[in-house]
Amino acid sequence: MEEKTIQIAGSITVDELAKALGLSVTMLVGELFKNGIVATINQRLDFETASIIVEELGLKNVKLVKKNTTIRTSNTHRELSERALPRPPVVAVMGHVDHGKTTLLDTLLGKKTAEREAGGITQHISAYQLEHDKRWITFLDTPGHEAFATIRQHGAMLTDIVVIVVAADDGVKPQTVEAIKFAQSANAKIIVAINKIDREGADVQRTMADLSQNGLQPEEWGGDIVMVPVSAKIGTNLDKLLDMILLTADIEELKADVLVPAEGLVIESHMEVGRGSVVNLLVTSGELKVGEFIVAGSTYGKVRTMLDFRGKPKGKATPSVPVTITGFKELPNFGDKFVEVKDEKTARKMSLINMQTEIDKAVSANVTSSDLLRMMNTADNSKTFNVIIKGDVLGSVTSVVDSLKMIDTKDEITINIVSTGVGDISENDVYMAVGDRTIIYGFNVSVPINIAKMAIRDGVEIRNFKVIYELLDDAKAEMEKMLDVEVIEEEMGEMKIKGVFRTEKTAMIVGGEMLTGVVRPGMLARIWRKEECLGELEVTSVQKEKIDAQELVAGETGGLALKTERKITVELMDRLKFFVREQKKKKL
Repeated sequence: MEEKTIQIAGSITVDELAKALGLSVTMLVGELFKNGIVATINQRLDFETASIIVEELGLKNVKLVKKNTTIRTSNTHRELSERALPRPPVVAVMGHVDHGKTTLLDTLLGKKTAEREAGGITQHISAYQLEHDKRWITFLDTPGHEAFATIRQHGAMLTDIVVIVVAADDGVKPQTVEAIKFAQSANAKIIVAINKIDREGADVQRTMADLSQNGLQPEEWGGDIVMVPVSAKIGTNLDKLLDMILLTADIEELKADVLVPAEGLVIESHMEVGRGSVVNLLVTSGELKVGEFIVAGSTYGKVRTMLDFRGKPKGKATPSVPVTITGFKELPNFGDKFVEVKDEKTARKMSLINMQTEIDKAVSANVTSSDLLRMMNTADNSKTFNVIIKGDVLGSVTSVVDSLKMIDTKDEITINIVSTGVGDISENDVYMAVGDRTIIYGFNVSVPINIAKMAIRDGVEIRNFKVIYELLDDAKAEMEKMLDVEVIEEEMGEMKIKGVFRTEKTAMIVGGEMLTGVVRPGMLARIWRKEECLGELEVTSVQKEKIDAQELVAGETGGLALKTERKITVELMDRLKFFVREQKKKKL
């Protein structure tokens, strides 16, 4: 039979591989399932994984060849020209949950958003601008809960200055330390706002000492970190904080070119009925105008509408200005870089190149050979937790997925993300969840009545949450239900047998001396003769000086009535080792 050669450029989908092999998709999916992989037809497999599957199928006449593809993309990084102009600083506000980040921004901007956030925490990156001393400052409000680490890290990467908010009555907390690390890794300048100085128990000096122990030395102690005591609630020292932000921006000499094609970053994206893809952007250079074509990652579009942070129409956006636009064909990922191109043809070509580059990098959804081998080794022992994730914006979906993957399942449970998406829970989500028990998790989305009825009819569970940590707690609880019961034994004591008074088929009475520990009625025991275990028994009663007793302890002598399932021949000098056995449900 003639040998068939299949070229694979980086990776290949299950559907593409099935067609290339001349097999049904069902057969290939079944082979993957036998090896512990629950794959969809669009799941991508790397070259090594595809090779393992071909070998498992016994296809001797098929040869896989790795196709060498080198894709060149233009380097969009630009050195500033002599015509570069000063731009507003971009400031990320970070810190521990409940330390007052959003309240601080609300007071500065005259907004009232904190009370509208589910669970009292920020759950998206939001961008705002304010004017101080006739100069603009762009602010990013970032989530504080640990589950939003991915979004928060992107927030640090988008910024020039990071304002870390620390409550004076609570001090440095885990997310404070995390924010410091993010800011340092992004090479952003750090300013600390020591908040809640109006509260009883506030201690600014203690907070500064805590911060210094985490690498932030206050200026007034000889360090280089500006720390401003503030009260976001009553507005104390907020002007001083803004002054320090502008002073830092002046020292950094923040500039950008305007007379160049627009570039920037995606802050957030989601779908809206009647508007399609709605994307929040931050312009970093050039002027972005309505009607221009832009590319972000593997998608592109024409800017149809543009709104400022207040929701007012805007014709163009200059560097450091956040805007909301419509017009993308698909949702870009938050943190993606966008660039302006001359026409739709160029935009389409560049998006395809970016898509191929993403494929060649074997994105996280791909199944790698190491994944396959691990799954093959654990397939018999692990259980699969199937979930579909729907969220209001792409950043939230990513955070939920990343947080689920971070749960330590002790290799007993495989988390299978069947599907993800932005927008309300749909008919298609329910269809995908039918069969293997799959839970649909919604985050900040709606469940239409007809979809809810459909789910009930088909036995599909839909669980909708407004607060991310409640969603994660629920998923964790569901996975714990899947864990096996753990049997725990605790050694209690040991007795040397010195007398055998009665032996029956399922019972015996013995006497002896307690060497260690304690024995009580209801305990279990194993009888040992030198290094050999003869069997297991249950202590039904304890006697001390021929009187029923509650226990015998080390150094005491007494008698025991024992129950067993089979006859055991007992001899003098045998030993009884007592223990209690408990069955506990495992925890993650």
